[in-house]
Amino acid sequence: MPIRTRVAALAALTAAALTAAALAVGAAATAQAGAAPGGTAQKNASAQKNASAQKNASAPKKAAAPKFLAASELPPHPTGWTAGPVTDGFPEQLAYCLGEGVPAYDYRHRLFHTELDTSAVQVTVVTGSAAKGKALADRLNKEIRTCAARLERLYPEIEAEGRFFGTLPVEEGATVHGLHTETSYGATDVNLLSVGRDGRTVTVVGWGQMGDFDDAPLAAFKKTAKKAVTKLY
Repeated sequence: MPIRTRVAALAALTAAALTAAALAVGAAATAQAGAAPGGTAQKNASAQKNASAQKNASAPKKAAAPKFLAASELPPHPTGWTAGPVTDGFPEQLAYCLGEGVPAYDYRHRLFHTELDTSAVQVTVVTGSAAKGKALADRLNKEIRTCAARLERLYPEIEAEGRFFGTLPVEEGATVHGLHTETSYGATDVNLLSVGRDGRTVTVVGWGQMGDFDDAPLAAFKKTAKKAVTKLY
């Protein structure tokens, strides 16, 4: 083979080899470039998943709603008690003493009744903190203590007497009150009320029927009032 022809052949082979090498390098670079975004995406997805898991693990669980009394936990009655459903709002059954003095909170309540004239109610509220719970309990106790005087002032035909029956050693404490009313036409009613607190949660129990203080089951009501607080959580 002439030298010129051999040189030309070598040049052609060299050019072909260089072209192949270049193509190989380009393919490898393209493969690496194509692999990089996918790897980054997987890495980012994994990081987001881990962050989400950590956030869910550290997020506080929603507190359980406070529990209400059952009919069997009220003072015994010859006909037995029937419990209504737990309902949102402040009960009108306590408005005679607390209706205008209750701060705005999300209250829940349950009504109870017998086949005769005896009835009961429980209202519960979860405030924003233990300090707010204490302030609310203090406010409710004050409203109940002054209830008899307010009733006589608002309704001249009513004579009312309030009594304080002491405190109960349960959680952050509970107080027990009594109220007797008599109208000018002879109707008499007696009511027992308690205010109890467990941390930021406050509960009020009311019981009432026709009669006077001698007809009120004070000892049994104190057990109910204590149970209302211990049962909250």
